[in-house]
Amino acid sequence: MESKTVNIPKISCGHCLMNIKREVSELPGVQSVEGDVATKKVTVQWEAPATWDKIAETLKDAGYPAE
Repeated sequence: MESKTVNIPKISCGHCLMNIKREVSELPGVQSVEGDVATKKVTVQWEAPATWDKIAETLKDAGYPAE
């Protein structure tokens, strides 16, 4: 299983975090999505068929691009 923690500057509230969790969790292979509004960081754990590129594209499409 792979894991990555990224900074997402557009997180401003719990609702933003809920949207991120919902969108990314729908990808096949994503095991968990955890985040913190205060630090604006999100950690995603996944396995195939998910890839970081797919996850990053989903974040961007949802309006929350990772830095």
